[in-house]
Amino acid sequence: QTLMEMFRVACLGAGYFAQFHLDAWQRAEQAELVAVADKDIEKAKQAGVAAFSSLTEMLDKTKPDILDIILPPDQQADAIKTAIDQNIKTVVCQKPFCRSLAEARTITTAAAEAGLKLIIHENFRFQPWYQIMKDQLENGSLGTPYQVHFSLRPNDGKGKEAYLSRQPYFQTMPRFLVHETAIHFLDVFTFLFGRPDTVYADLQKRNPAIAGEDAGHILLGYADGRRAVFDGNRLADHKADNHRLTMGEALLEGSAASLSLNGFGEVRRRQNGATDSQIILPRQDWPGFGGDCVYHLTQHILNQLAAGKIPANTAQDYLRLLALEEQVYQSAATGQRLKVQP
Repeated sequence: QTLMEMFRVACLGAGYFAQFHLDAWQRAEQAELVAVADKDIEKAKQAGVAAFSSLTEMLDKTKPDILDIILPPDQQADAIKTAIDQNIKTVVCQKPFCRSLAEARTITTAAAEAGLKLIIHENFRFQPWYQIMKDQLENGSLGTPYQVHFSLRPNDGKGKEAYLSRQPYFQTMPRFLVHETAIHFLDVFTFLFGRPDTVYADLQKRNPAIAGEDAGHILLGYADGRRAVFDGNRLADHKADNHRLTMGEALLEGSAASLSLNGFGEVRRRQNGATDSQIILPRQDWPGFGGDCVYHLTQHILNQLAAGKIPANTAQDYLRLLALEEQVYQSAATGQRLKVQP
């Protein structure tokens, strides 16, 4: 039996969402969290490992195998450049990835030229309900797939105080609903159905207190007739005791059966023509965030790296997703249905 390969991990950023990353790395058997850096060193110290206020110093002193960047988009490119300079081999970077598609392309090229594996922390496809949907699609039990629909209803976007308690920068993002949130579902749809052929979007701003859009519809079309629909409104709610578990409800329909996801993280399967449904993923008390998807993604990355394989959502893959996002905004601005660029 070979010894399990251990990866030394350092994290940059100790803000709100970092807690889920730190917890995931600390639970993962193949990882050793060696350090955390944050410009506020007191925050970095809370993880109970070596703490730094400078990224360069942390990389210099700890020489990690993996750097996990948990920072807002405007600070990511510089951090990746530093990792390249310090000869780090693998970087995981939170989304939204960079400030623009152009900046993301530039840094992705620089990372590839330096032989650095750059992986985007896009975790929603690792939520257990989408994993089970993918399994059901692949084993053919839904028959011919017709469409997938997701209604985003987090109930956190009303009034002047919207988002301030958790992620205040949400209020000032010029592009909000799609760039920050719907991008997750564009990735989920791509994971379930593949890359779409057409895109149409209708976006709106319902809360005047914020800069960007906070509601809208996105329709992805496929040449074989399948459709994927994102229907989002951050001011509306759905039936849930935690509106951030699933953030809404999903329905995946096929010729033989359909799957429905509710706000409790429960997936039900109903045969075509039947009036009752079976629970195929029961509700449970998941640790971490969103069905423990941060941990599932972390585990996926470690397993792939240990096997010498490429993890999902490399920066190269993610550029395609950002290009799709760009077309969503373009469609909304022009009112046109667009062909997705190959």
